[in-house]
Amino acid sequence: MWDTFIVNPMINALLWFYNLLGQNFILAIAALTILIRLVTLPLNMKQQRSMMRTQEIQPEINAIQKKYRDNPQKMQEEFRRIGYNPTDTLSGCLPTLLQFPILIGLYQAITTILGTTPQALFELVPRVYSAINVTQLIPVENKFAWLNLSQPDPFFILPLVVFGSMFIQQKLLTPTPPKGQTPQDNPAAGMSQSMMYTMPLMFGFFSLQFPAGLSIYFILANIIGIAQGLYMKRITDREKAERAARGETRPTIIEAEKATDKTAKSRASANGAGNGKSKPGATTSVPRRKKGSAKR
Repeated sequence: MWDTFIVNPMINALLWFYNLLGQNFILAIAALTILIRLVTLPLNMKQQRSMMRTQEIQPEINAIQKKYRDNPQKMQEEFRRIGYNPTDTLSGCLPTLLQFPILIGLYQAITTILGTTPQALFELVPRVYSAINVTQLIPVENKFAWLNLSQPDPFFILPLVVFGSMFIQQKLLTPTPPKGQTPQDNPAAGMSQSMMYTMPLMFGFFSLQFPAGLSIYFILANIIGIAQGLYMKRITDREKAERAARGETRPTIIEAEKATDKTAKSRASANGAGNGKSKPGATTSVPRRKKGSAKR
């Protein structure tokens, strides 16, 4: 099932682009990269908007959690009031998780297509759809500049480019925490900040061992991600400017907590004044009996 729905479609897509683009495997990888990014674009855009939205209202989220920590039902009501859904944090991880089966499938597709041994070619032919004349395409050209696309980069240039481009992409896609916010206030944001460094290191390390063709996919995907991040940053800055022009601003975490404490104290004072209890030490006046009243 894995080969049927993941690896074989990638093999055939690469071969189809390879034939269409003058039997240039680099262009075939570029075309497949663009196709994959277009398919996953709605999820990526939703994830980015969700992260930016959550970061923007995080001070209010923290204030609500502090105020209603003993009343989960009221907490959910307040979350709905400000337009926050806690499950969005989990769904926002979907695009990142989706990358891994794509990368594994693409790794297998590239190594299968670029195999030069008779056994590798024998394993490739049954995977190719009948609409593609594979006999005119194999063996696939695997040379590009100093690279053998089926082998890791011997000069470690591609791993460095993978690391640098992915770091820039993560920097753009990771929203800046509001002033005064700590990782304890928003664990999800703290995790995003840590991933900004761990993801580039991890994929840079992978590129030391993976075929150069897969490293080129990483680089092209990162470049597209950088363009997406710049576009989303432009939209977000414009929306913030429009809200500021209307006088709509979000409180900082300190302001939100002060407002919450003030509201809680006001309610406590109101409840104390309305319970009818006298203060300690206060004297109670007793009405005097009128003169001339008869005793019974």
